[in-house]
Amino acid sequence: MHAAAQRLGTRALAAVGPLQEVLAAARGADDVERLDLINRFFNQRIAFRPDAEVWAVADHWTSPLEVLAKGQGDCEDYAIAKFASLRAAGVARDRLRLVYVRTRLPGQPEDQAHMVLAYHAEPGAEPLVLDNLRPEILPAGQRPDLTPVFSFNDEGLWQGTGSTRAGNPLARVSRWREVWGRTLDEGFR
Repeated sequence: MHAAAQRLGTRALAAVGPLQEVLAAARGADDVERLDLINRFFNQRIAFRPDAEVWAVADHWTSPLEVLAKGQGDCEDYAIAKFASLRAAGVARDRLRLVYVRTRLPGQPEDQAHMVLAYHAEPGAEPLVLDNLRPEILPAGQRPDLTPVFSFNDEGLWQGTGSTRAGNPLARVSRWREVWGRTLDEGFR
């Protein structure tokens, strides 16, 4: 992870130490504490900015160290960083899903595309939602502003947040395939 941060520059290098500290603390915690540690870490360190401002393109998905190197990113960058960090801290992959949702943001006339991270304590349980729009982790039932479209992790792709598989995310979601490869190269496992 340190070598990957060196390649990304001084800002990533400065962030990798605190990231490794929070990962170490999270490894020794229960899942609820892990969620809180990782959620706070990225929500406090990353400023929300659209990809057009950060990367000068309409849509770009970044790895955890890439977003820390920039210090700014959009919703999927937060979700990806939290997913990879929670996996590295020992949370089982079947408990985590990145969820593409539609949401109505204040002052916006129509629904917007958005991505959050969902944590399922057990199959069929109401997920907890980690989001950059709200600092607190809330059960999905307390987030009526979010309408799930599809969800995925490094193992599967599902319609909505249910159990109906919609294929292999690494084959069907090309941006995910690319960013997950970079994330693994950074040392997240």
